[in-house]
Amino acid sequence: MRVDLFDFALPPERIAARPAVPRDAARLLHVPAQNLVDSTVKALPQLLRRGDIMVFNDTRVFPARLLGRRGAAAVEILLHKQRTPETWQGFARPAKRLKPGQIVEIPGGLAAEVMDREGPFVTVRFNLAGAALMAKLGEVGHIPLPPYIQRPDDAQDRSDYQTVYAAREGAIAAPTAGLHFTPELIAALDAAGIARVHVTLHVGAGTFLPVSAEDTKDHVMHAEWGEITPAAADAINAARAKGGRVVAVGTTALRLIETAAGENGIIAPYCGETAIFITPGVPIRGADLLMTNFHLPRSTLFMLVCAFAGTERMHAAYAHAIASGYRFYSYGDASLLERAS
Repeated sequence: MRVDLFDFALPPERIAARPAVPRDAARLLHVPAQNLVDSTVKALPQLLRRGDIMVFNDTRVFPARLLGRRGAAAVEILLHKQRTPETWQGFARPAKRLKPGQIVEIPGGLAAEVMDREGPFVTVRFNLAGAALMAKLGEVGHIPLPPYIQRPDDAQDRSDYQTVYAAREGAIAAPTAGLHFTPELIAALDAAGIARVHVTLHVGAGTFLPVSAEDTKDHVMHAEWGEITPAAADAINAARAKGGRVVAVGTTALRLIETAAGENGIIAPYCGETAIFITPGVPIRGADLLMTNFHLPRSTLFMLVCAFAGTERMHAAYAHAIASGYRFYSYGDASLLERAS
């Protein structure tokens, strides 16, 4: 499909620089089969049904953005994937002048030796490994805010850019639909008889990469590691067998569900990498509803929501959101989409 079919104009002032306070005060656009409904995240217990099951991604963001120097030259490394206890792959900027054997010094006593470079990707070996390295990254690393949030990260982002249920460290971007949940909202969902289960998908650097191809068939997705435990798969399948709907909280949860879903919609346990690319025409089998933030034009995530709810419906929903003052992207408002039949 042509990528320009997923384009739209977004005024810059619609991009949120900070999240709503409290988190569940964010607006929520309900997109059912017919009319659009303006609501709030706090109203989720009333919008869902007793017996539904919500699938949350419990990945935890770590400070993966490193600002260092190679001699006099400034170098930024965005870590992407761990290879060994001391070796990581990442995106470097600028990358062209980096060569194997060179050392990037990061303030605070961390050093990264360049082992290999291919395009913007570099493989670096640190002077620390394992838990000691992760502890040092917590000290000297920066929260990797998306590039459209045009300000430096700060101490507030350490909590704002993390879900309240984050558990398994490994993501360099937050599963942003989950940022809207508070302990009080989760308790209200429990009281309403709405079940919940956790899966894990470690969001990778590919989430920041624009679609440069003119046709979706030419775009290459970067693989991300995920896991659906047998207990989580059983809970999802049991809820659906009893008539409950599967509500994916975020595109990351949806991508993992659809990776593990069979043709009959049954979710199998899963552990490994996925590079699934969901565009219109790709069948949605495992989820019935999708809660997600508003995404960038021409992005793989906007293509995904069009596949889930229908391209025409989503263009209309986004036009309504823009005209109605909804806040977009990672720190913005949310939508609740019902799957197109």
